[in-house]
Formats: sequence, structure tokens, C-alpha cells
Amino acid sequence: MAEGSDNSGHAKVRRLGDAINRVRLAEVERADVVVELREAERARLEMLADELRSVFAEVPADNDQFIFAVTSGTQPRLWIDQTGFVGLGRDRRTYRFLKDTRLGRTIILETADLEDMADCVTNYVAERILEKERAVEGDWVIKRAAEERAGKRPLTVGALTAGPVSTSGPQRQLGWVAATFLLAGLLLGVVLVLAYAWVRVPG
Repeated sequence: MAEGSDNSGHAKVRRLGDAINRVRLAEVERADVVVELREAERARLEMLADELRSVFAEVPADNDQFIFAVTSGTQPRLWIDQTGFVGLGRDRRTYRFLKDTRLGRTIILETADLEDMADCVTNYVAERILEKERAVEGDWVIKRAAEERAGKRPLTVGALTAGPVSTSGPQRQLGWVAATFLLAGLLLGVVLVLAYAWVRVPG
């Protein structure tokens, strides 16, 4: 059988247009599968978001550190804050709570159980809120202490630069030496006066 012929004996005609259509159809089918998988991932994350909706609603309105949003893209994610998010594993059934840190990305929890992941995210949100409250309180304490120190500070330049006069060490020794010389001088003066009077008084 000659190359390029079919079983009927007629030459097989290859058309580029037909090949392009077959390739295009295969790509569309693959794209449909990818889209379906992404939609399935997003649907699972939306389910988790629904479980956490009441938790999100209790966060104070002035606390802007949380995001609470499901994003699409090549890998759908439920963002909790700027560094923490929930995605799905390769099986697209396992929830993975990840957090970016200075030491790299770390896994907080990996589970296929929706309730377990919802509890983990809830605890994470509570910890972050308490951390912010402690930081704000610490800043207030530091500021208050600084204000108190500033209120007790002397107002004069001399008082700011001069400290109390020290009476210990070399200064104390010099004081004793000066006092000794003064006392010796007084005693010598008394002796000289008595000697002069003794000489001048007639016997």
C-alpha cells in the first residue's frame, strides 16, 4: 500500500485547517476542565467564607488589618489578612492555611475538614486582635512614662547640666588636707604670739 493512501485506495488529503480546528477544540476542552477545577476550588473557599462570615462581622470596624475576601486567578484564595490566606492542595479538597513570614511561608493547618479549618481561622483572628490591643496598650504606657519623665525634668539649663556636688573620693581627701594646713597655721600663729610676749615681758 502506498504511503499517504487509505484502505479504499484513494490518496489521503491532509488539510492544515482541519488540524488547526482539532487542536483548537482540544485546547478548549482542556480550558473548560481548568475553569471547572478553578470554579470548584472557589466554591470550596466560598463555603469556608460562609462558615466564617459571623466571625468576620464581629471584628471591630476600626480594625483594618483583615481582608476577608476570596480572590480568583490561577490559584483561588481566601485572604484573611495581608500575609495569611487559605488555599486548596493539589487534590483540590484539602484546605491549606498558609502564612508568609520573614523566614518564608509556613503552614498553619492543613486539613480536609471544613469545621477544623474554620476553627483554626477563628483562633488566628482572635490572636491577631489581641496582639494589636497589646501593642496599642504598650505604646500608650511608653508614651505616658515619657510624659511623666518630661514633667519631672528641671527647666533651667544649669540644672540640666550640673549634677550634685560629690564629697567622696579625691575631693574629700583634698578637703581634709586643706583643713589640716589651716589648723596648723593657726597653732603656729598662737605659738609665735606667745613667744613674742615672753620675750618682751621684763623678768
